[in-house]
Amino acid sequence: MVGYSRLIGLDDAGTLHRLRTLRRALIDPAIREHGGRVVQTGGDSLLVAFDSIDGAVRCAVRVQQQVPVYDGDQPPDRRIRFRIGINIGDVIPDGTDLHGDGVNIAVRLEAAGPVGGICVSRTVRDHVHGQLDLAFEPVGELTLKNIARPVEAFVLRLDPTAETSEVSKLTSTPPDVGLSNAPYLPAVPLALPDKPSVAVLPFRNMSGDPEQEYFADGITEDITTALSRLRWFFVIARNSSFTYKRKVVDVRLIAHELGVRYVLEGSVRKGGDRLRVTAQLIDATTGNHIWAQRYDREVADFFALQDDITSNVVATIEPQLYAAEDIRAKHKRPESLNAWDCVARALSLTMKVTKHDNAAAQDLLKKAIAIDPSYAQAHSILAFSLSLANSWSWQPSESVLEPAWDFAQNAVRLDVDDPWAHLALGHLHRQRRELEDAVAEFQNAVALNPNFAFAHTHLGLALCFLGRSEEALVELDTAERLSPRDFQAGLNNTARAIACFIDRRYRDGVDFARRATRQDADSVGAHHLVVVNSALAGEVEEARKALQTLKRFEPDLSLETLDMAVYARDEDRRRYFEAFRLSGLE
Repeated sequence: MVGYSRLIGLDDAGTLHRLRTLRRALIDPAIREHGGRVVQTGGDSLLVAFDSIDGAVRCAVRVQQQVPVYDGDQPPDRRIRFRIGINIGDVIPDGTDLHGDGVNIAVRLEAAGPVGGICVSRTVRDHVHGQLDLAFEPVGELTLKNIARPVEAFVLRLDPTAETSEVSKLTSTPPDVGLSNAPYLPAVPLALPDKPSVAVLPFRNMSGDPEQEYFADGITEDITTALSRLRWFFVIARNSSFTYKRKVVDVRLIAHELGVRYVLEGSVRKGGDRLRVTAQLIDATTGNHIWAQRYDREVADFFALQDDITSNVVATIEPQLYAAEDIRAKHKRPESLNAWDCVARALSLTMKVTKHDNAAAQDLLKKAIAIDPSYAQAHSILAFSLSLANSWSWQPSESVLEPAWDFAQNAVRLDVDDPWAHLALGHLHRQRRELEDAVAEFQNAVALNPNFAFAHTHLGLALCFLGRSEEALVELDTAERLSPRDFQAGLNNTARAIACFIDRRYRDGVDFARRATRQDADSVGAHHLVVVNSALAGEVEEARKALQTLKRFEPDLSLETLDMAVYARDEDRRRYFEAFRLSGLE
């Protein structure tokens, strides 16, 4: 840190607070992200060791570019600025510390560097010169204190388009907000679309292996394509995103240049026969991290591995984007909500599966349609919300099924490729006991969006009712793999309990049904499956207890009113009836 003692003398408490904020919000996260670890702290300095040279350089560039942004609008004599030195060399471990010429040269380079700049040795410059799109200005051979031989040094020019000397520029006055090494910054930012907008930046190859470069590019393209299939997202085309390849760019500049709210970035690193892929989603308008995940896989079939990671990333990002949009919409005045805001809020409420939230979601979706009658997704989610209200007995069939069907048909007419429209139609077909048609619509939904975990779950459930348990379990496994912490885990386990009932694996069925009741205590279907599987497993006393719990939800339940019509096969209906008879239902 430049001028630490002077700044402490001016304002000790304020300086320390700002320094801690920079560490917590910018410096420490950047070090972790780029494979570094803090070896030693000295109050006004850090000694950091990195796994790779380009990781060290990327980290340094990010910190130096973003310090002015995070430090705020301070007077020139109060600004916090840093010098950074980078070197490659042998080190001697000493407990948690490091010693040796490798460290000493880095320290001396830092001291010789410009304010707000990065000074590197020739070995560092030669390594990253062809890999990162960065410009270096030669300083010449420096005679450094306590270093026997002169060291050839270079200053990293953070803005390669500048015509003035980086050394003179940085040593004369601290830099203003230098957000990127990109040569062009639009005078007026591109307007953000009404719907969520995202750019997928080229994933970085952190291993130096050219084969991983192709893999990293392939993942980037696959994720971009998969997100583009989610038609309610605005996704920047691959050609524009790849202009940032090998560039260290602040995400807020990307928001400015591309007109997007969110940025997905990541890296690929190979070690032996294992591959590590990291990904993180950032709100590019604020720089805040929304989500981050690391994937460790065995390196076998590259294409299968690429598909696996792509599907996991996309399946996770979709609900994260919805959640971020929901939070953003909550901070708006109700009268200022646009059509997408209404849909984002409604979708969040629909997924909570309560009567109150469902009613509020319907109101928001009707408002969205009033604002934009051609908004297909507003029609499709409203159809699904109405269908849910009927299946949970919150609203009678005669008041919701017909309008739900109309909204679903409208959604398909407006956008035949909307997966939610086909999900809604499938849900309605299932309620009408048209199981083959329901399966066909759910299959349409997952064909349009293979990462639609919710649709895979409903497809699995419909296949169970048809008695096709083996196919159903494939869909349920896919849903759980795509979204392992899904809010619909209770429904998934209820479907697994049905599959066990179909296959006469009653003991397993009890376990899945009880798991479903723990995940969703109000799931009447799950309580039904506890009774059925317990009774048919010979655990009649447990079945009787489960029946008493079920009757709290359905006090008028009897053998005469027992609804088994959703099961397509006579054999399944007979066993279902017999299970309730054994449990003591009259």
